[in-house]
Amino acid sequence: MKIAVIGLGCWGIVLTKLLTDNFDVVYGWSRREDLNETLLKEGKTTIPFEIQLDKKVKITSDLKETIKDADIILLVVSTSAIRSVCKQLKESGIKDEQILVNTSKGLELPSLKRMSEVIKDELPNQKFAVLSGPTLAKEVLMGYPTAASVASYDIETAKKVQKALTVKNKFRLYTNTDMVGVELGGSLKNVIAIAAGFLDEMDFGDNSKGALLARGMAEIARVAIELGANPSTMWGLSGMGDLIATCSSHLSRNNTVGRMLAQGKKIDDILKSLGSVAEGVKTSKAVCELAEKLNIETPISNAIYRAVYSKENSKEIFLSLMNRELKGEEEFIKK
Repeated sequence: MKIAVIGLGCWGIVLTKLLTDNFDVVYGWSRREDLNETLLKEGKTTIPFEIQLDKKVKITSDLKETIKDADIILLVVSTSAIRSVCKQLKESGIKDEQILVNTSKGLELPSLKRMSEVIKDELPNQKFAVLSGPTLAKEVLMGYPTAASVASYDIETAKKVQKALTVKNKFRLYTNTDMVGVELGGSLKNVIAIAAGFLDEMDFGDNSKGALLARGMAEIARVAIELGANPSTMWGLSGMGDLIATCSSHLSRNNTVGRMLAQGKKIDDILKSLGSVAEGVKTSKAVCELAEKLNIETPISNAIYRAVYSKENSKEIFLSLMNRELKGEEEFIKK
């Protein structure tokens, strides 16, 4: 079997190393020519982690060569690049029967579409699945046991991906047919993770973190269920599992953004220092626009949007959440 990994950033390069033993041929493609050259010459990289790749891994800037005869194609690029890369895949001769697996978590701006919807626009007949869950790249690289969801409207496609990508003792996949829930759970939790990082830096304690996780999940569930998600998905790996991991870990880029916001740093400087994408920043804007369109309350996401895009005092923005109109907890899923 052959697998092609499209995008060799943090998560892409880790997946390339993780899955090497599962496939006879492994190809990797990146738009970053400097990264390609380093991997081509030395078979290793120090960006973002020090990783030595197996000799069977072939790195190339030729997308047509990368995807040719691949059984599975992993799409590991930022959400803002999904549409353009899909156009390139079409031009490079991707076949409908090749399984395209998206790993990016976010919503497209300004369309507010999920990534599966964007891919459907560009590759309408493509076999497709989405991989999502609590998958902090560094922990996966270190071989820590990790579980995630693979979702597809076609359960047989999900099962094929599950079997092909599961790695004994390291990486366990569960199938799901709720594409909407899996995508939105993985996307919207990034916004809540920025809030979690802010709380960590302000040392507001564990009570506030527990409240944030619960009320953050309420927001995610309200939006997802309104858009057709199965409520049970929200308590699964791509919902609560991903939310807990991302909000709790300083390995999370979105959590890091929140901590740096609490330090008084400006968002442009934060993103520049990260050197990689923190999807929660753009998703905060997307979810606020989506919630307004659906007439759904998302106060935590709104607070993050204000903290990121306005000049208001971030601490005052967060504390204002404690002084909102009092409500009953039975309003959990209601608008």
